[in-house]
Amino acid sequence: MQYEKVEHDISSEETLRLEKLRNYEILNTPAERAFDQISQLAAGIFDVPYSGICFQDDNIFFVKSEIGGAALETVQDLNQERFAFLVSVPIVSPDGYHVGLIYVADTTFKPADPHKLKLLQLLADMVVEKLEARIAVRRVLRAYDDRLHVLVHDLKNPMTTISLQSELLGSIPGIDDKAALIAGKINVQSKKMIDKLNGILSAARKEATSFNPKKDKVDLKQILEQVKKGFNLSLGRKNQTVLIDIRETVEIFADPDKIAVIFSELIDNAIKFSPMGNEITITHRIADDEVTILVKDNGAGLTEEDLEKVFIKFAQLSSISTNQENTYGLGLITANALVDIHKGKLWVESEGKGLGTTFYVTLPIR
Repeated sequence: MQYEKVEHDISSEETLRLEKLRNYEILNTPAERAFDQISQLAAGIFDVPYSGICFQDDNIFFVKSEIGGAALETVQDLNQERFAFLVSVPIVSPDGYHVGLIYVADTTFKPADPHKLKLLQLLADMVVEKLEARIAVRRVLRAYDDRLHVLVHDLKNPMTTISLQSELLGSIPGIDDKAALIAGKINVQSKKMIDKLNGILSAARKEATSFNPKKDKVDLKQILEQVKKGFNLSLGRKNQTVLIDIRETVEIFADPDKIAVIFSELIDNAIKFSPMGNEITITHRIADDEVTILVKDNGAGLTEEDLEKVFIKFAQLSSISTNQENTYGLGLITANALVDIHKGKLWVESEGKGLGTTFYVTLPIR
């Protein structure tokens, strides 16, 4: 497959493709044995000296793995006359975006074997599997890390109050010696605890992708529309639709990036566990300074046992995806952690197997 660089404005679909590729965090990363092994398998299947795995960004052609020293710098290098035999297949994300390619090449011509081409496509699928598994683990680790730091930040405030109050208590004129001693010990221990909490927060700030609390005024309807666009290819392949039945602006104060991840995980889950032609409905309700978003599907459904462990890491659920999509059991864990960061609540209801599910996300308006 050949990529051609388009000189006009990048389309919406191309923007989503680039976003997907960059989310993998694979560009400009060191060589890895796992990817070299896949390239070696490709070369062995076709009995050729050259093979590799490449990714195409907007401005970067990045070679992640290279066997035989082809020294590629652009996609066009694959069409140089030195290669009498050249076969490549696209590396396609689960939602249908072409993020790169895996190729085999030789200076000697040979016919392309259809069976070998199928095996090459399977190797391309293995690349995607590795990338998707990494992004799932990375997201849940970051979500849990952020939740820890929110908790630390919340603990720091009362500990500071305890330290100040104990210091004030110890300085009250006429206080007896025993009470003053106890107040002093409380003050010392609370300051030690504050120092430890500050140490955790300081370490978090040094991490490039770590805790950075922010709360902006965001429109949940707008975020849902943006998230929905990212699933256009997935929805098209399964002839599914997402109906966002929200007819008013729904504003809250929250981290827009984290909110987008929450609903991305929930919509992705609904797509995977819903049959062809299914409609996924998103509605809302507002009460008591809170907004609740409902993501409802008519898919695989959950048993009572499933409902008890749906947010437990690596729990085995009875439901299976409807089109053999890969599931890692981490998407809902990530969403739950991010909802917790916002002092909200995530829960799920289902009437049983085959009767669909509804996920509820309740978030404070302020």
